[in-house]
Amino acid sequence: MEIIIKPKALAWYKEELDLREGDSIRFFARYGGCSTVQKGFSLGMEKSVPSDPKAQTTIDGITFFVEDNDIWYFDGHDLIVDFNEQASEPVFSLE
Repeated sequence: MEIIIKPKALAWYKEELDLREGDSIRFFARYGGCSTVQKGFSLGMEKSVPSDPKAQTTIDGITFFVEDNDIWYFDGHDLIVDFNEQASEPVFSLE
């Protein structure tokens, strides 16, 4: 699994969460919502420190990661984080 953060999404995270070099963002499975991959679950995110990352990428000193216990949600897909200009927020897709 690969995590791909597009430049506009990275800029949004930096600004909205006041991220600095050395910070980390965790993507995780949460109960509820909708997903094209896992029915009844959706993707959550939080500022957190990795403990057992299964997938991660670091851009501009900021680490984006998925812990081992959440990897099932992605079902072998890569996570693409892009930015929706009209909604002014990140959007997620799995490829």
